Amino acid sequence: MKQEHAETLAIQALGWLANETERLEHFLNASGVSVDDLRNRAQEPEFLGFVLDFMLLDDKTILTFAEDTGNHPEDISQARFVLSGGLPNWT
Repeated sequence: MKQEHAETLAIQALGWLANETERLEHFLNASGVSVDDLRNRAQEPEFLGFVLDFMLLDDKTILTFAEDTGNHPEDISQARFVLSGGLPNWT
């Protein structure tokens, strides 16, 4: 998965969360951001990675998102991997 696709998927996930009132409230509480912050930070890869981290905390969230949006559940973890920069070079 390329960086652009990972970012697009994360933005899609953020938009989906915005329409899921209970999940959005949980996300806002977990992240400490406000609704206004969501708009301002939606283009930051680091923040988008946090959105995907939040999604990955709950299998039901991932499965519901995938079903609602036509994505594959494994796309979330692949996108998160890409946004994190991939595997670190330990040598």
